[in-house]
Amino acid sequence: MDLDAIRAFCLSFPRATENLRWGEELCFKVGGKLFAVVGLGSVPQRITFKCSPETFAELTEREGIAPAAYAGRYKWATLEDLDVLSDAKLREAISNSYRMVAAKAKPANRRAKSRKQRPRTAKWTPVI
Repeated sequence: MDLDAIRAFCLSFPRATENLRWGEELCFKVGGKLFAVVGLGSVPQRITFKCSPETFAELTEREGIAPAAYAGRYKWATLEDLDVLSDAKLREAISNSYRMVAAKAKPANRRAKSRKQRPRTAKWTPVI
């Protein structure tokens, strides 16, 4: 997969957004939480994504895939070259990352919306 295909795939998910952070990192988010990061300034290009513990252990044993810097302990893996995985496997990894992150992002967004919509009923009275 090339950068354009990855970008189109990541943005095809519901509520997915992109922005540029940390200089040359293209970040894809859902509900304000990262699910994939593509290094634009690196040659070859790399992508970082969240994994399940089982997938993380399996992937990081392969050549060209390493625990992500700073986030490896949270089961984020970095694919150091886009050619290490087949297109189908990379799509599957990105999809799984999106699902895991979106599942955690949804409840927080629901609570925030419900707080904004509910009027406050408690009255405050000053103590003199």
